Amino acid sequence: MALADRVVVVEDGRVVQAGTPADVARHPRTDYVARLVGLSLLPGTADGLTVRLDGGGVVAVAAPAEGPVLVAVRPESVALHPSRPGGSPRNAWPLTVTGATPHGATVRCELDGEVPLLADVTATAFAELGLAPGSPVWAVVKASEVTVYPR
Repeated sequence: MALADRVVVVEDGRVVQAGTPADVARHPRTDYVARLVGLSLLPGTADGLTVRLDGGGVVAVAAPAEGPVLVAVRPESVALHPSRPGGSPRNAWPLTVTGATPHGATVRCELDGEVPLLADVTATAFAELGLAPGSPVWAVVKASEVTVYPR
């Protein structure tokens, strides 16, 4: 993707997305493409500043949207806490760590619950929080860090 002018993604024998590398990375159309570019992708229905996810759960967004949408969240935008945090972020969900993969100085955490996400935390934070598969956590994402676009 770093050298291409155009990318075509084939999933299950059919083209699911084509475009410039930047467009594909910013607006993945399927969960497979989102995982290739390192994003969490959540389908839902927008009503103003709220998206009700198809799988349950609600995501607050910064810009109003309407109708069927895709919500994309970068793993580095997700903060993990041992208990529900206070403060200004409008998105906070109780989730469970289902997987953890070291990536240099960070650990990519797979989170499951009403809003399944990927989260990147430093290896130090991972250890200090005592995280492991099965650990309960609170995941927090600012509404301004959520990308929403039509399906």
